[in-house]
Amino acid sequence: MSFTTPPPLGDEQVVAIVAPSRPTDETKLQIGRDRLAALGAETRVFPTATPDNDEPASPAARAADIEDAFADPEVGAVMAYTGGDDQLRILRHLDGDILAANPTRFFGYSDNDNLRLFLWNHGIVSFGACIHPDVICDGELHSYTARYLQRALFEESLGPVEPAPEWTDDWFDFETRDPREWRDNPAPETWVGPEAGGDEPVSGRVWGGTFAIIKWHLQTDRYLPNPERLDGSILALETSEDVPPPREVGYTLRAMGERGLLERFDGVILGRPRTNAPTLEWDPNPETYPDELKSVVTRELERYAPDAVAGFGYDFGHTEPSFPLPLGAVATLDPADGALRFGRG
Repeated sequence: MSFTTPPPLGDEQVVAIVAPSRPTDETKLQIGRDRLAALGAETRVFPTATPDNDEPASPAARAADIEDAFADPEVGAVMAYTGGDDQLRILRHLDGDILAANPTRFFGYSDNDNLRLFLWNHGIVSFGACIHPDVICDGELHSYTARYLQRALFEESLGPVEPAPEWTDDWFDFETRDPREWRDNPAPETWVGPEAGGDEPVSGRVWGGTFAIIKWHLQTDRYLPNPERLDGSILALETSEDVPPPREVGYTLRAMGERGLLERFDGVILGRPRTNAPTLEWDPNPETYPDELKSVVTRELERYAPDAVAGFGYDFGHTEPSFPLPLGAVATLDPADGALRFGRG
């Protein structure tokens, strides 16, 4: 099956803001709209994202909003307001033929990876960014996020991605709007499997996203692609503010291995993990957590995909700042220096 990278946002087109997971906050929504306008992207709020909604709309209504936005010729991109934990329920209501007939750049991640994996199955490339938190945190939009978001909105492909110069693991307080602490960002690390063919770059179409969503799709077994379509792909994985214990990540990758899925990937890219959240059921060590994740990932790759190449610590997903990971695009990972670039789908 061929893939389509929807065209960039046109001069007379708008970004449709939808809420396929949770309702919007009026103040935060307006900050997001203003900052997108500063990037050159005018916006239109669709019904499920109107701030008057106290509860999420029905799954059918949220699905209809997405279909309407894709089919509207004045809409050049669709962006989710935020994530959540309920988007899996809208997928049964989506008409994939409508989306495929009207390919439009969709932006979202976390819970929105449900929709992005659905779009992947229909050959549509999508991008990973939301209004909240990516666009609205801090006193101004981080220059790193702004650079790659603008590229994802207006250019043909994301192209080469450089590491962010800094990053933060602190939560932004929207009440006080106090500045966060930023720290130097280490370069990505790479791992080459014991049976890999040297240190040559690997290329493949990106599949994956947030760990929890991948696990839900494995559990429901309704929206996984035909396994053969994953041959030669790049698995993208990031762990979100849930901060799952590394053993859980290892167990899921092991299950993918036993299912015959992990061996199909030629490469893996792991997003820089968040290590704190307002409510956690365990107390991860922020100094050791990234290495613990790397250890379980490489262990399962050695077992099931020993010829794969993996890279760790990229700036996508729930880390800040971040670039909008394009699911479905072709990624090239160079193990020599961890360089990462994305081409068209």
